[in-house]
Amino acid sequence: MGVPQAMEVLRERAALVRDSLQKSQTITESMVSILGSFDHRLSALETAMRPTQIRTHSIRRAHENIDKTLKAAEIILEQFDLTRKAEAKILRGPHEDLESYLEAIDQLRSIVQFFSNNKSYKSSDGILNHANNLLAKAISKLEDEFRTLLTNYSKPVEPDRLFDGLPNSLRPSATSPGKQGELGSKNHSENQKNLENAVYTPPTLIPPRVLPLLHDLAQQMVQAGHQQQLFRIYRDTRASVLEQSLRKLGVERLSKDDIQKMQWEVLEAKIGNWIHYMRIAVKLLFAGEKKICEQILDGIDSLRDQCFAEVTANSVAVLLSFGEAIAKSKRSPEKLFVLLDMYEIMRELQSEIEYLFGSKSCIEMRESAQSLTKRLAQTAQETFGDFEEAVEKDATKTAVLDGTVHPLTSYVINYVKFLFDYQSTLKQLFQEFDDGDADAQLTNVTTRIMQALQTNLDGKSKQYKDPALTQLFLMNNIHYVVRSVRRCVLYLACFVGDDSH
Repeated sequence: MGVPQAMEVLRERAALVRDSLQKSQTITESMVSILGSFDHRLSALETAMRPTQIRTHSIRRAHENIDKTLKAAEIILEQFDLTRKAEAKILRGPHEDLESYLEAIDQLRSIVQFFSNNKSYKSSDGILNHANNLLAKAISKLEDEFRTLLTNYSKPVEPDRLFDGLPNSLRPSATSPGKQGELGSKNHSENQKNLENAVYTPPTLIPPRVLPLLHDLAQQMVQAGHQQQLFRIYRDTRASVLEQSLRKLGVERLSKDDIQKMQWEVLEAKIGNWIHYMRIAVKLLFAGEKKICEQILDGIDSLRDQCFAEVTANSVAVLLSFGEAIAKSKRSPEKLFVLLDMYEIMRELQSEIEYLFGSKSCIEMRESAQSLTKRLAQTAQETFGDFEEAVEKDATKTAVLDGTVHPLTSYVINYVKFLFDYQSTLKQLFQEFDDGDADAQLTNVTTRIMQALQTNLDGKSKQYKDPALTQLFLMNNIHYVVRSVRRCVLYLACFVGDDSH
C-alpha cells in the first residue's frame, strides 16, 4: 500500500473517533441534566417530609410521657389502695390481730414517707393528712392495747408461789421466818454455809407468750415518739403490782417511832421476817422484774433502766427504811445478834444488789443499800462497847447465897458462845472499818468482855462476909466459864491467858 492510501485510512479513523467523542459528550450532558433533576426532586421530597417527621417525634415524646404518667398514676393508686387496706385494719383495732395491726402501722409510715417525698403530686397533701391522722389514731389505740395487755397479765405474786422459789431450807415448812433472827440459833454457821450454794427460782411474773407482744407494742410506741407515755404506763402498772406482792408477803412501812414503841419479842419477830423479806425481794421479785423489763424494753436501753429503777424505787425504800430504823434505834445488848443477822443478809445480797441496780438510774438505791450495810456494822460495833460496859457495871445486888454460879456469868458466857457462832460475820464487820487482822480483833473484843465479867465477879465476891464463900463463889464461876468454853479454843485461850486465879 502506498503512502496516500495509508493517510486516507488514518483520516477515516480519526473521523470515527471524533464522532464517538461527540456522542459521548452529548450522553454525559444528558446524564448530568437527569441527575440534577433527581437532586431537585429529592430536596423537594425532604422539604415535604419534614412536618411529618416533626409530628412523629412529638407523637413519640407524647407516648413516653403517657407511659410515665400511667406508671406514676399506678404507683399513686397503689398507695391509695394500701392506705385503704391499712385503714380497715386500724379501724378494727389491735385486739383481733395484733401482728396485722402492727403491719398496718408500718405500712402507714411508709405511705407518709412516700407522699412527703413526692409533694408535687396534686393529691399528696390530702392523702398525707389522712395518713397522719390514721397513724395518730393507731398509736393511741396501741397505747390502750399496751396498757390493757400489761394490766391484765400483771398480777401480785402470792406468798406460796414465792416460797416455792426458795431453797428447801428457807421455806416456811422448814423454818419460820420469824425465827431467823433468834439469839439462840445453834446452827447459824451451818445454815449460812448451806445457803452459799442455794438455788433460787424467780417466779414467772408475766406469761412468756405475752412478752413478745408487749415488746412489739413498746417498740412501736417509741418509734412514734411516745416514750414518756410508755414509761408512765409501765412504771405505774408494774410498781403497783410489785408493792402489792410485798404487802401480801407481809412487808409494811414502819417508822422509827413505831419501832421504838414495840415490845422486844414483837420487834425481834419483825426483824426475822424482814431478813426473809429482803432475801425474797432481791433474789426473787426484783430479779423477776429485771428480767421482764429487759425483755419488754429490749433495745430501748435508757428507758429500760429508768423503768426498772422507778418500778422498784418505792419497794426498795420501804424495805431499807425498816433496816435504817433498827440501826438508828436505841442500842441494847440483846439487839446485837439481830443486827448481825441484818448485816449478814445485806452482805449476802450485795452482789445481787450491785447487779440488779447497777445502772446509772439506780445509783440512789444502790448507795442506800451500801449505806445501810455500813450503818448496821457501825451500830453492831457500838453495841459491843455497850455490852462490855454493861457487864463491867452490872450492879445486881442479889447475892447467890451458896456461892454458886451467878446469872450474869451464864448470860455473858451464852453471849460469847453466840459471838463465836457469828465469827465469820464478825470478821467481815470488823473489816468494814479496819483492814487489820480480823481474828485478832475478834480475840480482842472477846477478851475485853471476859475481863469486864471478871472485874464484876471480883466486886460481887466481896459481898460475902465469909471469906470461904468468897473463894467458893469465884471458883464456881471461873470453873463454869472454863468448862463452858472448853470446846472453843479461841475463847479458852482468851480467858485462861488472862486468868490469875
